[in-house]
Amino acid sequence: MSFDSLGLSAPILAAVKEKGYETPSPIQAQAIPAVIEGRDVMAAAQTGTGKTAGFTLPLLELLSKGPRAPSNQARALVLTPTRELAAQVAESVETYGKNLSLNSTVVFGGVKINPQMMKLRRGADILVATPGRLMDLYNQKAVRFDKLEVLILDEADRMLDMGFIRDIRKILALLPKRRQNLMFSATFSDDIRSLAKGLVNDPVEISVSPRNATARTVTQWVSPVDKNQKPALLAHLIWEEKWEQVLVFSRTKHGANKLTKFLENNGIKAAAIHGNKSQGARTRALADFKSGSIRALVATDIAARGLDIDQLPQVVNFDLPNVPEDYVHRIGRTGRAGSTGQAVSLVAAEEFKLLSDIERLIKQVLDRKVTEGFEPVHKLPPSRLNTRPVRAKKPKKPRVDHRDGQRSGDNARGHKPKARR
Repeated sequence: MSFDSLGLSAPILAAVKEKGYETPSPIQAQAIPAVIEGRDVMAAAQTGTGKTAGFTLPLLELLSKGPRAPSNQARALVLTPTRELAAQVAESVETYGKNLSLNSTVVFGGVKINPQMMKLRRGADILVATPGRLMDLYNQKAVRFDKLEVLILDEADRMLDMGFIRDIRKILALLPKRRQNLMFSATFSDDIRSLAKGLVNDPVEISVSPRNATARTVTQWVSPVDKNQKPALLAHLIWEEKWEQVLVFSRTKHGANKLTKFLENNGIKAAAIHGNKSQGARTRALADFKSGSIRALVATDIAARGLDIDQLPQVVNFDLPNVPEDYVHRIGRTGRAGSTGQAVSLVAAEEFKLLSDIERLIKQVLDRKVTEGFEPVHKLPPSRLNTRPVRAKKPKKPRVDHRDGQRSGDNARGHKPKARR
């Protein structure tokens, strides 16, 4: 099968060809024709399978045939949970829509709102937004949805996890009842299906990967190590294995900053990316990482989704995540689009329960390799795979002090919570 057979017009096909793509991925092959037909779609696919192009390509095809968006109106709305993901989707829209006369705009918090209001005055055929900033703009009468034709929820499960359900429901109440709805996600939990019941109408349901599966192209292994030796072990692995580009996940912002400083002191160019960094700092860090001017990008789970980095070879879990599903999303940063990758988890004895939860979720015991010179004093207990079904967890309630993409006035300066009186 080729992209030519999916119903896309010549200008879009030319942009796809220019990117070097010839054969659509499974999610694209199934989603693109359904979206062009005007059907509602629920699609689940692992990160790195071409999910974003799966909705941007047919969306551009649909909108290219209609009238342009009037001032302060949007014809299509793409909601994303984080600023990084919003920027990636906007980049995809620009790349594939370069030969079309469509306007696209991306809006998110952490940056000044006035330039975004100015852009919306010209109208947006495609508006990519985080929920909080979108509500800001609506309340300031900068955007209206009378002409909206299509709604896309990207990473819908992550939006629920981050507590955006109230904002999403508020936004849905503002939209025309007659519209096309697309839900794209890494997984579809029971909570997502509950939300979908009131959103999609007779949807085409697409799933190209089993729930909570990890990509076969990713080699996963565990390095048992004492907690206080983790920074030294990471530096050792980067030097000894000659890792030139490694994405490292830390559980906390403070931990990410501390580890970045340690790596820098050991001759490894590194940068941290998390919610307390300004949008400018986050954008620069990601750009430097993509260009190869820094070797290690240390991130909290805010970066677990939406980082589109071609052929990223290494992901390291410096800390295991508290939520086992986040492990799947973290390591989904590597082994993308058919390329191979490696996911290494540095695991201390006190993290054994977290490791067991992850192995239970992915239904496999991860290989262990002890690095010479870093043998743990506190031994990591042997794994025994628990085959009992995993109970679905309820989505988190919104946090008052901070969420990514929240109201701009609450976090304009580096996402720092306001001091309580």
